[in-house]
Amino acid sequence: SLTLYVAVTIGFILVKTGADLILRCFYEGDVAARFYWYKQTVGQKPRLISTYYKYDKTGTFYNEFKKNPRFTLDTDIGKNHLKIRDLQMSDSATYFCASSYSYMLDFAEGTTVSVKGSGLHLQALVHQTTSETIQPGDSVTLNCTVHTGSCDGEHSVYWFKDSEESHPGFIYTHGDRNDQCERKPDTQTNTCIYNLPVKNLTISHAGTYYCAVASCGHVLFGNGTKVNIEDEVDSNSLIYFLSGALAFTIILSVLLTFSLCMIKKRSTCLCAGMVNAFVSS
Repeated sequence: SLTLYVAVTIGFILVKTGADLILRCFYEGDVAARFYWYKQTVGQKPRLISTYYKYDKTGTFYNEFKKNPRFTLDTDIGKNHLKIRDLQMSDSATYFCASSYSYMLDFAEGTTVSVKGSGLHLQALVHQTTSETIQPGDSVTLNCTVHTGSCDGEHSVYWFKDSEESHPGFIYTHGDRNDQCERKPDTQTNTCIYNLPVKNLTISHAGTYYCAVASCGHVLFGNGTKVNIEDEVDSNSLIYFLSGALAFTIILSVLLTFSLCMIKKRSTCLCAGMVNAFVSS
């Protein structure tokens, strides 16, 4: 058997440009496995960085990493570490260590690396409404307002949904477009507004929707908008309860009325009997 795990204390690493970084990946097992490193930027497919066969002394790099001296492997028994020297903004991404054995590809948990430029002052803010409560069948438009600073590069906007029934998942992207942005006069601030319409809501749409902005090597997340769907089951239950209570009240009133009539009738009969006995005597 083969066990693969990544030795990081957190899944997110924030580093400055020019620094060096080691992404550690360990494995346990005696099988003849092959190991990989992948890089995935937001909204893009994973790109293969390197492969390493357990019994080889060195690994092989691919794509733009093939002749890039900043990327090297530290391989030995039980480890397949990726070293990145002189970090650049373009190195911001999520990195995955993977292994293959017997036609099966197994991925360890990814490590997100965010490279912060020392000379770049990117003051970006992402605002979202806190929550929305919607009736089933209605529609809602979620808003995401992005304020960007001195970075004039193209930025992409993505929407993610997180709920109790499922893991966070990517649902929509606005792509590389700044046509919804407006620059404030005499400032370096851009204000961009993005909308996500959701129609014909059902219980399955409940959850927290996050707006994420990828710009200048950074990924910024909003605080999320929680969408609450009023449960029709609760309303029906209340109606059933009130109907049952009303029926019980009506039945109880009928029984009480019948009981009073019976008591009154018995009292009338008793009085008539006493009068007849008195006359006979």
